[in-house]
Amino acid sequence: MRVGIFGGTFNPIHFGHLRSAEVIREAFQLDRLYFVPAARPPHKEEEHLAPAHHRLRMVELAVAENPFFAVSTVELEREGKSYSVDTIRHFLAVLRSEALFFILGIDAFLAIHTWKDYAAIPELCHVIVTSRPGIVMPPKEAFLPVALRTAFWYDAASNVYRHKTGHIIVSYEIDGLNISASTIRDKVRRHKSVRYLMPAAVESYMAEHALYQPRGVLR
Repeated sequence: MRVGIFGGTFNPIHFGHLRSAEVIREAFQLDRLYFVPAARPPHKEEEHLAPAHHRLRMVELAVAENPFFAVSTVELEREGKSYSVDTIRHFLAVLRSEALFFILGIDAFLAIHTWKDYAAIPELCHVIVTSRPGIVMPPKEAFLPVALRTAFWYDAASNVYRHKTGHIIVSYEIDGLNISASTIRDKVRRHKSVRYLMPAAVESYMAEHALYQPRGVLR
């Protein structure tokens, strides 16, 4: 079984997230792709972070119609901050999948040296680094952060970086939708339409609970 892990705050989830996930699922022939909402991300400010139960519900609504997508609450149930390496270990222990793929954007990957036990991540699973709108993917000779370069060799035949464990790091360009959660939050604060930026069910949920509005009730 080939399983993907797609973590994030999803604050809120939108079509950019969903399209990226679908492209990766298809390209890497994943049997299941788990969206993993973070409870307390260590690298993001919490000032504009909607409560975890709201973000979870929006993700559930967004992925409900895709049989390949699922939602994991592992980071919401774990006390303290959400660390990716702990989530990966959880999936390995519970699913024992044939292949586990950790998915993250190029912006996060270039800062991976600031993560907890970052060097352990490619030892535990494969890593898929996706392009992000507005961010240029580095050339292959500069793609790996300095902190990871000694642990990998570049396989030109398959265009991947290989770890001694057999796991790979691969970059993947996505013709994604140029949508950001911060733009959506800003539009909501300014009472602008966010229609067609996210599934209708998510938009309705946000409106029902006054999420991201200047005087919204965040509880």
